[in-house]
Amino acid sequence: MKTILRIAKTELRTLFYSPIAWFLMIVFLIQCGVTYLDALEGIAREQDAGGKFFGSVTEYVFLSNRGVLGGVLRNLYLYIPLLTMGLISRETSSGTIKLLYTSPIRVREIVFGKFLAMMIYSGLLVMIFTVFVVSGMFQIKSPDSGMLISAMLGLYLLLCAYSAIGLFMSCLTTYQVVAAVCTFVMIGLLSYVGTLWQDIAFVRTLTYFLSISGRTGNMLVGLITSKDVIYFVAIVYLFLGLSIYKLKAGMESKPALVKAGRYTFVIVSTLVIGYFSSIPSLVGYYDATRAKERTLTPNAQKIIKELGDAPLEVTAYNNLLGRYWDLGRPDSYNRNLARWEPYTRFKHNIELKTVLYYDTAFESPGMLRYYKDKTLEQIAKQYADSKDLTMDQFKTPAEIRKMIDLKPELNRYVMQLKYKGRTTFLRVFDDNMQWPSETEVSAAFKRLLQAKMPKIIFLTGHLERSINKLGDREYKVLTNLTTFRNSLLNQGFDVDTLSLDSQDIPADISALVLADPKVAMTAASIEKLKQYVNRGGNLLVAGEPGKQAILNPFLQHLGVQLMDGILVQTSKDLQPELITPYLTETVSSFYPALAHSHHDSAMATMPRATALAYADTGVFTIKPLLITSEKNCWLKKDNLVTDSAEVVFSPENGDVRKSFATALSLTRKVNNKEQRIIVTGDADFMGNAELQRFNLRNANFVFNTALFSWLSYGEFPIDSTRPKPEDTAVLLTKGQVKFLRIIYLWVLPGILLAFGAILLIRRKRK
Repeated sequence: MKTILRIAKTELRTLFYSPIAWFLMIVFLIQCGVTYLDALEGIAREQDAGGKFFGSVTEYVFLSNRGVLGGVLRNLYLYIPLLTMGLISRETSSGTIKLLYTSPIRVREIVFGKFLAMMIYSGLLVMIFTVFVVSGMFQIKSPDSGMLISAMLGLYLLLCAYSAIGLFMSCLTTYQVVAAVCTFVMIGLLSYVGTLWQDIAFVRTLTYFLSISGRTGNMLVGLITSKDVIYFVAIVYLFLGLSIYKLKAGMESKPALVKAGRYTFVIVSTLVIGYFSSIPSLVGYYDATRAKERTLTPNAQKIIKELGDAPLEVTAYNNLLGRYWDLGRPDSYNRNLARWEPYTRFKHNIELKTVLYYDTAFESPGMLRYYKDKTLEQIAKQYADSKDLTMDQFKTPAEIRKMIDLKPELNRYVMQLKYKGRTTFLRVFDDNMQWPSETEVSAAFKRLLQAKMPKIIFLTGHLERSINKLGDREYKVLTNLTTFRNSLLNQGFDVDTLSLDSQDIPADISALVLADPKVAMTAASIEKLKQYVNRGGNLLVAGEPGKQAILNPFLQHLGVQLMDGILVQTSKDLQPELITPYLTETVSSFYPALAHSHHDSAMATMPRATALAYADTGVFTIKPLLITSEKNCWLKKDNLVTDSAEVVFSPENGDVRKSFATALSLTRKVNNKEQRIIVTGDADFMGNAELQRFNLRNANFVFNTALFSWLSYGEFPIDSTRPKPEDTAVLLTKGQVKFLRIIYLWVLPGILLAFGAILLIRRKRK
């Protein structure tokens, strides 16, 4: 060990007696300073202007693409080769390597000593980064220190891995520039190798392990895994081992077979280590973030724990002609494995499979017009040829239809989960995220555990809103649109329809929905509704202006009435019949995600709504969920005409100006259970058009989700909300940041430059 330390000390002297080491440290310091201060100044300017930063400042300043480490890691590979290029090549070109060979020093001591010197220098670079971490502790409100410590570990391990690669490349040539270029090339190869042979099951595991690309990704965001740490240790072991045997080959007369055997042993043993370290059941995890943001929420963990030790099979059906073909193509296995890693962390026996097929893409019916006079098989063959695939990899339409009926899923990419004989679908969605989130995955897991799911029944037979149409006023987006992430179907609910004229209301449903009947219901239908309410069934009734006479006879049974007239709201941009009521404290407690919207003063949108009148009869506890503003909203009693003169408040015509309730909750105890009922003065707030209204910051979707969550006693959707980040502000003004620029970009680099210059001058004089 003493010899290794002496060699490391000698190497460090050589390193710091040359300007390159000092130059790189100064450049590294300036690069960190520029990115740190730019990010800090951007937030400070926004705060000085009265704005707020939404998200984690720690993550933005240090770990985002525009942050300190984001900028450093993009250029880190440029630093180390300039330092390692002379570690061994300098010895071989000057002839001093022969003196080392003849001295009583072992080859491994030479290698370990020089690598130790690089470890120390890498530690100095990390210390420079630590300057900004410590600075951030005082300049950021409640910084996430655990995340930063994890990021520093990832940075240090990456520097050590690059150093080991550079050391080996320095053994291969006597020319330092060539060694540096070879190091660049090797780092590039290790970054690229993870994309090779990903369609070959055994090989892709090994090449994916060797890939250095993204290896620090988890640690940079606060998640330390054993497989990532082992990877960097294995890479260091690989290249140090190769370096030792390369130097030994220069001083020993051994058969070529022996030399090749040594190299093979190091490479194979590295791959074996990598293979076993990547087995899910052998991977250890530590979430260093303050709120455990890189770990599944407790609700998701609880559901996975209930799955027990029984295996879970996930079979992805991927249509060659489908929109999301890339998600399940043969070389995407490791990417999907990474997507499932948060779940395999807690359940190791999740087995992923993919079935490739070709069939009509129902979501793109117009596609066939581009391939006139071609059969489906010919189109698929053309697609396969363009992707360098063979048709024998795909099941034909007849074969896949025998296995499973995917027509209800539009023949698009979908995953079928199997557990103890039960199955359910897990879908991808038409949004920027595409992949199912923790909420949707947890809902699918829970569906596998329960024989009975919350069932929402929508009444039909009296021209009510349809759950199977995509018209503006209909409810398909909310209820069962498979391609929409937040539809009730994808959140865990079962959704169906029922006609009271010909069917009885089942006893095992979670809630019944009566949405805007346009013709009067029969006495028998009303009686069925009353009996359902008297038994304690949960209910949602949505009315509309002009339909008061249809619903009020039944609503009288609940102590609620739709008031005559229509609500109007003055606005310089919006039509007067579009009102934007506020969410109350009551409804914000229905669903955690809605609480955030309430605190952010989000509103619902209701086109053509009427107010609700209610009396405290003692039967139900009635609370408003949505209320209008008295300042700009009133109830207009006469006809509303919006295509002529401006609508004005007219008390002489019966108009009433005050704060009105447009949605109510009713509760009472029936049979030792809390009965829950919702009544609204509008039915459009659940319509397809309002759920896709982007010109207003409305909370309709989360509000609707909250209503059905409340009606089903919170069983679905699965709550996967996390605490808001605490580090949402910087404790500096833009003027103070400008002062810090002088310190970090001039004073500190100047001190380093002066210290290095003095050391080099004194060395030259000696």
